[in-house]
Amino acid sequence: MRRFSLVLAILLLMGHSSATLAASKKATALRQANGLTVCTPPEKFLAANFVADEMNPGFVFGPVKAFVASRPNPTAWLIEACDQDRQATTGSTGQPLEYTLYLEEDVPGGVVYYVFIDQSNLTPQQWIEWRRQFHKSKTDEQFGPVQAKLEQAFQQGVGVGAELRFLQKNGELVPQGPEAILRQALKFPPLYDLTRQQKIGQ
Repeated sequence: MRRFSLVLAILLLMGHSSATLAASKKATALRQANGLTVCTPPEKFLAANFVADEMNPGFVFGPVKAFVASRPNPTAWLIEACDQDRQATTGSTGQPLEYTLYLEEDVPGGVVYYVFIDQSNLTPQQWIEWRRQFHKSKTDEQFGPVQAKLEQAFQQGVGVGAELRFLQKNGELVPQGPEAILRQALKFPPLYDLTRQQKIGQ
C-alpha cells in the first residue's frame, strides 16, 4: 500500500511539472507578468455548469471540464497567489465567496486566458446578492428575472456553479462578450436556454 501511495505521489508531481514545462515561452512570460501559478481547481468547480454573461446571461453551458476537454491546444489552470488562500477557505466561513481561475490555452502564435469565477458554493439567491454588491445602480426589476431564470434552471437539474467572466489574448482583453464567443467562434453548445427556460433540444 505504501508503494502504491509513493507511485501515486510521484505521478501527481510529474503531472504538475509537465503542466509547467509544457508552457511556451509566451505563456511562461504572461504567467510571470500576471503573478499566476499552476493550480488544481476543486472538482466541484470542474463539474459545475457555467454562465458567460455577468449581468444578463442567456444560456447555461457546461460543465467546465467539458469545455476544457473541447480545447484543441495545451491547457493549464492558473491562479493568482492572493487567491490561493481564498480558494482554501471557500465555503468554510458560511459566507458567499468567489475567486478567479484562469484557464490558459497555449494557441499557435499566442496565449488565450479564459477567466472563470468559481461560484460553486453559491445558490442562485447568493449569486444575485453578490452581483448587487458591485452593481448597486441595478434595480430589483433587472436582477429579479435573472434570479428567477437561474432558479428555474436549477429546478430542472441545470444548476450553475461558475461564470466565464471574460477572455484575454496575449494579455489584451477580448472585447466581444464570452457568451457570443462560446456559441459562434468556439462552437461550444449551451445546455440550457435561460430565456425560454428550457433545456436545449427540448
